[in-house]
Order: sequence, then structure tokens, then C-alpha cells
Amino acid sequence: MSLERTYTDLRVLDLSENIAGPLACMILADLGADVVKIERPATGEATRSLPPRWPAADGDESTVFLTVNRNKRSVALDIASPAGRDAVLRIAAGFDVVVESFRPGVAERLGLGFADFARTSPRVVHCSVSAFGEGPLGHDRPGYDAIVQAFSGIMEMTGDPDGLPARAAPSIVDISTGLWATTSIQAALARRATEQGAQRLEATLVDSAFFLMCHQVMGYLGTGEFPGRLGSAAPSTAPYQAFRTADRPIMIAAATDRLFERLCMVLELPDVLTDPRFRSVQARVAARDPLTELIEERLGTAPSTHWLARIQTVGVPCGPVNDLAAALAHPVTAERRMVRAVASERFSGFRQVRLPIDTAGECAMREPPALGQHTEAVLAEAGLTPSEIDALLPRPIPEATVTPR
Repeated sequence: MSLERTYTDLRVLDLSENIAGPLACMILADLGADVVKIERPATGEATRSLPPRWPAADGDESTVFLTVNRNKRSVALDIASPAGRDAVLRIAAGFDVVVESFRPGVAERLGLGFADFARTSPRVVHCSVSAFGEGPLGHDRPGYDAIVQAFSGIMEMTGDPDGLPARAAPSIVDISTGLWATTSIQAALARRATEQGAQRLEATLVDSAFFLMCHQVMGYLGTGEFPGRLGSAAPSTAPYQAFRTADRPIMIAAATDRLFERLCMVLELPDVLTDPRFRSVQARVAARDPLTELIEERLGTAPSTHWLARIQTVGVPCGPVNDLAAALAHPVTAERRMVRAVASERFSGFRQVRLPIDTAGECAMREPPALGQHTEAVLAEAGLTPSEIDALLPRPIPEATVTPR
């Protein structure tokens, strides 16, 4: 069975915004679920307004939105109005999963909380995505990926030793939260075979952030110490970082004694190999700075391509420090087929990044929807009459008239 047929009978209502919740819903959509995304009529979900933007026939679109919203249908509804709220609940009556990312308490005030959906769909799997959870202390704390990176300690450990704390460039907390949300939803769906009733799930950015640092957390709990900012280096072994050469840096990961020996031999540094300061992994970590200086002094005598070729011959892990353009252009990237062309009527030359589980290219990739593209169809499927649908559709703003003087 192909991956895209995994969830062909699953229906998912996506009330989430930004990255974490929409990613969870897109994963289910890629696996075959029918995912309906509810958006604000005028502006759509928050990421539609973000740069950078991909030019389109009907107006350009945010690449952030395009990244995590393919294979979905878009319904534009004013959920703050009683009619819009009721329409959402009528749609949800035939759905298995609801994902939302309102700030804690907002969904309940709108009449779109867990209890409201459970009355409409008694076996619904309901997943709330938030920054700090629904507890009394986290309840009122808004947050995004960067805020949680700062709160959790990720930023304090990231960056150069003599620089400011740095945010990890990828949205690692948002993306990992989306993955954990997907896992919890899949587990809840499996439980439906033996358990009755609605299930309430929670996925939080702060939990994901701490798990991203699970071995640093364990190290701190066991020793009372945590690593400071090390740039590209690792706190547990050395040499394991980016090193300068005559032209550009390269990454070397000689994590073990055996690999360190091979590195010293290929770099023709026998004195470094026998230096008592570097005789064990623990000793090399303690003497990281002088070791780095000696290695870079040698690497500075030739360009990066020379050293990469030599170091690779002895089996020491190493590689170039690419920018994104170079990484995407690399033959290995092409071999992995991570980026695929997607047929599109709206976007010229449209491409998407596949799920890392879809190595065979089995998951269909339909372009992300235009705002409200499927509103009438989804409302009709939910049983609304033509007059009820017409009342919910946005009205065009009349042109201003000028009274002659």
C-alpha cells in the first residue's frame, strides 16, 4: 500500500496557524487524509502575509504558508460570528481530528473548545498546540519559536563563545512540535479501536524545546553543569567542529581516539598525536582551544578542497560548510529527491520539499489552496443549504461613490 493511502478515510479540521499545527495536519494530508483548513475571510491564516513570497497568477503567496499547507482545502469563515462558529461545528460533525492553536482559553470563548467539538463529534481526537500549555502558569504566556528557544536555554547554548546568544536558524521548535503533535494524533487514532469517547491532546513548544536538548538536560541533571556557547563545536568530544582552511571552513568530526589518530596522521601532525594534552577524548575537550589552533595552523596551508580529499581517504568524517544554494545543488541532494516539482495552475516552476518518510515519491503533492478556494464545496458537504452558504460568503466591498459638487 502506498503512503498516500494510509489515511484515505480520515478527515481532519485544521484550525491552526503558523508552523507547528499546520505541519501536523499536512503530514496527515500527505498520507491521504482529507484536511480542511479554516481561515479568516479577509486575510487568511497568519503566515499568508509573511515574506518571502512566491509569484503567482492570482497574486504572490508566502513561502512559509506554501511550505506546510499543501494537500489541504481552504474554507474562509468568520469564526468570531455565531453563524461562522456554527458552520465550523457543522463541518466538524463528520471529522475525526481537530487541530487548533488558539491561545489557551480563546477557543472556549469562541464556542470552539474541546467540549464543543466533542458534542458535535463524540469520538473526535482534539489536539491543542500552544507555546507554554494550558496550566495556570503557562496559560497566559504567548510565544513563538524564538521566544521558546530563548526561554528553554537553546539560545544561551547557541552561538560563538564571545558573541551574543543566537537563535537556531531553522524553526526547530515549531517543526518538532508539529512532529510530536502528529505522533500523539496517530496514537490517539490507534486507541479508538479499544476506547470510546473523545480524546483531548496537547502539544507545546516548550515541551518540544526541552526534548530537543534531552542529552544536555540529562547532563545537567547528572553533573550540575551545562555547555556554554561553542560555535560549531560539540561539548562532549573534540576535534568536532568547523575549522578554517586557506579559503573556506570545513567540518571535521573526529569523535573517537581512532579517528583522531587518523586525522593527525593525514594532516602530518605526529607531535599533536603524542602531545599529553590530547591523549583522550576528555583531555581533548579540556584542551579544545590549543588543539583547534594547531589543526587550523596546518589546514591554513592549503584550500578546503585539498584537505577534504585527503581527510576523506582515511575515513574521517568531514565535509564542506555549504550555503543553502550549494547544498541544494549537490548531487547527493538530487539523489535523495527531497525537492520535487509540483503541478500548479497558480505558480510557475512550483516545487515542494517532500516528507522525509516518502523516499519512493508515493505521496501526492497538490498545491496549497488559495484563500477560501473550497468554501462552498465544503459547506455543501456539511449539509448547509444554498441560502445558508450564501449568507456566509464574504460580500464585495462596494466602490466608493463621489457626489458631484
